[in-house]
Amino acid sequence: VVRRRLLQRYEHQPFISCLAGFYSCRWKRYQRRRTEPGKCCCKMRECLFFPLLVGAFCFSLVFLYMWGEGKNDYNNFDWYNYGNTGFWFLWSLVILILAAIFFTYISLLLVLAMCLLAEGQQLYLHWSHKIGTFLVLGFSIGCLFALSVLWGEHWKTVRLSFQITAPYLHIGAIAIMVLLSWPVALHAIRADKKVFQVIIIGPYLAILLFLFLIPLGMYSPCIRETGTLGPKPALIGHRGAPMLAPENTEMSFQKTIEHGGDGLETDVTISYDGVPFLMHDDTLKRTTNIKEVYPNDTAQNAALFSWDTLQNLNAGTWFLKDKPFSFMGSLSKADQNQAMNQSIYKLSNFLRLADSHNKLVIFDLYRPPEKHPYRNLWISRTLEVILKESKIRPHLVLWLNNNMRSFVQSVAPGFQHTIGKKVPVQDLLKNNIVKLNLVYTEMSSEDIRKYAESNITTNLYVVNEPWLFSLAWCSGAHSVTTNAVHLLKNVSQPLFLMTPRQYNIMWILTDVTSVLLISLIFAL
Repeated sequence: VVRRRLLQRYEHQPFISCLAGFYSCRWKRYQRRRTEPGKCCCKMRECLFFPLLVGAFCFSLVFLYMWGEGKNDYNNFDWYNYGNTGFWFLWSLVILILAAIFFTYISLLLVLAMCLLAEGQQLYLHWSHKIGTFLVLGFSIGCLFALSVLWGEHWKTVRLSFQITAPYLHIGAIAIMVLLSWPVALHAIRADKKVFQVIIIGPYLAILLFLFLIPLGMYSPCIRETGTLGPKPALIGHRGAPMLAPENTEMSFQKTIEHGGDGLETDVTISYDGVPFLMHDDTLKRTTNIKEVYPNDTAQNAALFSWDTLQNLNAGTWFLKDKPFSFMGSLSKADQNQAMNQSIYKLSNFLRLADSHNKLVIFDLYRPPEKHPYRNLWISRTLEVILKESKIRPHLVLWLNNNMRSFVQSVAPGFQHTIGKKVPVQDLLKNNIVKLNLVYTEMSSEDIRKYAESNITTNLYVVNEPWLFSLAWCSGAHSVTTNAVHLLKNVSQPLFLMTPRQYNIMWILTDVTSVLLISLIFAL
């Protein structure tokens, strides 16, 4: 009898029926007697679990944002996992999909809970959803912890992203606070005691005030006066165009040139018989078919092979099989056929290609391993190829290697000498360094401006995403190394570029509109 009085079928309240059905899996039962706002309507167990639901939402949101902004480095993440697991897989894309699914799931649960509370209904989260909540919470916290330990540099990317997204995140946060004002007002105004009203309204108003004032501490180089923006950074193809062709192959560099790249970046290794060739990895396993041709030598250092052996390997079929980037476009049939027939590229041919198209070149030069015939001759052998075999114009070479720099300057005074770390301006001028080659996480508009005043330009690597390229442009970078020349070439102006006046208007309008809406809701 008591049970029949407390519960009844949802024949006359289909909205509550759906809410409770999805949240509690009770499609035929619900709380008949509605609880007035301001009064506790839930059992203690449900009251204790609700903060876990909110926590799962917050952690999943943080992780989704962090991982979404990390798209620029997905290839590095997958390459890191390849080095540890031995096989190539797009783990980055899988994690992104899982993060989006988990966030959507937990968001729907939270919305259902808020709607049920607004309707004065008792919360009863089904045990399967409780398991799901713990799963989302564990996944988000675990991923955040693992990335902090294994990939701590990624937090620098997140901080940089705030310089672009903060104004829009501010608007989104204000919009959420406006939506939350209805249940807050409903429960606070009808609370039995003033202390409960203070407990409900106090934190809400504190957060709201913080959001109203936070733009005072915002900084973005893309918020600037009209006419102060510098020229668009030059685009240097990272290993060519690795989203369009197998990396470090002739096809890859040709694609960069076709899409208007200003320079070419690569990695140079010296074969056992002294032929410099292009290869990024220590071994040939990832980017060639050595596993099929020489299965017992897959773990051997690439520099320990002769050039006759190297030039017979295929360096393109892996690209079509493994698809190294998460968001690669489809290739035409002609491009697929061309990619399948790529071979390892010699440094001399690479330099001739760059010289014939007037493109800058920059490369990482790897020293051969112990007992290699050219271990102590690697610099001189590379210079011989540059100056005598390829005869590329010296001013096109951005010399990055810091070993024997004085010797290199004496032999090839026309090179543009480049260094891969921040150094005091006086030391750079003393050593005739004209360019910095920095990882993009070290981006600083103040430092870039300081170096530019001494005619020292800055190149940032590896910049793939339009938002990050926009930030580099606004910060004054002279050039960027990128996997996506074909995409960034179409960026005609920085994204999110606005004047301080436009931003102030956006900020004030957002705050004033939200105050009016929240006041109206509380008044009703």
